[in-house]
Formats: sequence, structure tokens, C-alpha cells
Amino acid sequence: MYKSILNTFLVLFVILQSFSGNAQVLRKRTTLLMGGRFDITIVANDSLEAEKNIDAVIAEITRIENLISDWKPDSQVSEVNQNAGIRPVKVDREVFELTQRAIQFSEATKGGFDVSFAAMDKIWKFDGSMTEMPSAEAIKKSVEKVGYKNIILDSVQSTIFLKLKGMKIGFGALGEGYATDKCRAMMIAKGIKAGIINGSGDMSTWGKQPNGNPWKIGITNPFDPEKLIATIPLEQHAITTSGSYEKFVVFNGVRYSHIINPATGYPATGLCSVTVLGPDAETANGLSTSLMVLGQKEGLILLQKYPEYSCLMITDKGKVVKSENFKIKRFKAKF
Repeated sequence: MYKSILNTFLVLFVILQSFSGNAQVLRKRTTLLMGGRFDITIVANDSLEAEKNIDAVIAEITRIENLISDWKPDSQVSEVNQNAGIRPVKVDREVFELTQRAIQFSEATKGGFDVSFAAMDKIWKFDGSMTEMPSAEAIKKSVEKVGYKNIILDSVQSTIFLKLKGMKIGFGALGEGYATDKCRAMMIAKGIKAGIINGSGDMSTWGKQPNGNPWKIGITNPFDPEKLIATIPLEQHAITTSGSYEKFVVFNGVRYSHIINPATGYPATGLCSVTVLGPDAETANGLSTSLMVLGQKEGLILLQKYPEYSCLMITDKGKVVKSENFKIKRFKAKF
């Protein structure tokens, strides 16, 4: 969610194998879209079909980017932001419903997730330049324009109105998760039986590899990023990871993540990595970021509201915490 402002670090690796003597072919292409990297993998009957469908995926992501990217001045979301405190803006139903779901998620997390995070002041620095914590007053001021309760939706008119001047909405990595889900649905509807759409670590997968095996997704060891702690077999799933292990500051012995709680302005503490698995990447992304913000105890309580999703958390001290429905038992690294 907070990628555009906070550069949330998401790491997931797709483990692909080479195949021969199989009727199906696997093609992969990497491109930059929505301000991040997309890796598109398609399994099809031949190379031409695979490449055409990769083109179709790129076109769909570009279409979504032009609707919801808050850094594109002519997008519908930018128009909403430009008219904060002035007037409601009519948007496509797709944009309206995405915003509606984001607000519902903001309510479910009690503001741990907030689609209006884009107005947050950048007072925390994670480039080594900070020598002391911002003042309590500066932290409080940094989130003055943040607050999903000040977003007014009109379902009949399909309009979005931000009540306060200076407010902004932004989807960040949540938008990437939405785009990967949309592209997966589009490919399935076209009869493409397998693939992975990976938007900066937000993955939507379906089907199997050409050799009949499930896709294998590796989760990075946050204390040794060159290694994996687990390899997870997936078919029609989504998986996202939010982590703070490369961008953080330490003051008075406390480790502060670059993932900021939009309700308080303070960085998340206690967890350095959260991986969420479930049916769709949009929700999984919202959950992984929210669990980082809420912490272990409150995060697991929140996850109970989403029984189709499971999680793996790693604390700052190296403790592995799994939700009861997380099925992966074995880990390849000890902390």
C-alpha cells in the first residue's frame, strides 16, 4: 500500500525450471509499470500465443495504471486529489469500487491501512541521514491530512470527494495487487491455463508448470537475503511479503520500520517480515502491510476476519510466527 511514499520492500522469488519435450512452452518477460517491476510468466501452446498474451497483460496493466496512478497528473485518482476540499470527481466504476474496497479495509484495520496515506509528510528518513527521532509534534502534524473517514463516496453518481484540502488517495502496491488479479482473471477467461503475474512481489498465480508441478515461490530470509527460509508450492493463489529488514532506523534500542502507521505517524516495530497467502493479491497486500503495522498479536486477530488467508511472520528477534491455517511446516534457515 505505502510503496509510492515509503518504498515498501517486498521480496519473493519465483523458482522456474527448464523444460524440454513438452507440448507447452513457458515465456517470461520483465517490464517497468506502475512505478515498479512486473515479471509476467505465461504457459501456452506455443511461443507466439505466449508472447501475444504477455502483450495483452502489459496492455491491461497500463490501462489500470492510467486510471489509478496518483503520480500521473491526468489519471482519475490525480483528478480526485487535485480537487480535494473543492468538489466531488466522477470516476469510472472500476476506480470507485477499488476505492470503496480500500475504505472497507481501512475500517477493518482501524486505520492501520489507510488509502489516504498519500498525504503523509515524509519526516522519517531511512537513508542513514537521521540522527534523532522526529518530535512528537512533527509526527502528529505529518498525518493531519490522513484519514479515510474524510473520503465521501457517492455510489449513485460514482463520485469521490476528499473533504480536506491537501488530502490525497493513493493505491501504491495495493494497486499492483489489483492489477495482477485482474490480469490473471483475464488470462483464465482467455483459456490460458497457467502463469504468474508478479508486480513488485505481489503475485497472482494459476495452473501448473509445463512439467505438471506446482509453481514454487521462495520466501527470503530477512536476516540473510541471499538465502530462502521456505519454498511454497502454489497453484491458483496469491502471495505477498512486506518487510522492513533493509530500511529501518534504531533509536534507544528500538528498531523502527520504514512502514509507517498512517493512524499515528510512527513506524511499525516488532516484525521484520510478513508473508500472506490467499486467493487474491489485492487483499493479501493490504493484509501483509497491515500486519506489519499492527504487530503480531493484533495482526493475528485481524487475520481471523479473513479465513481464506494465512500468514508467516518473522519478528525482529528472529521468532517465526504462523497463523494456525498456514500449511508450510519446514524452513530451510535458522536465525
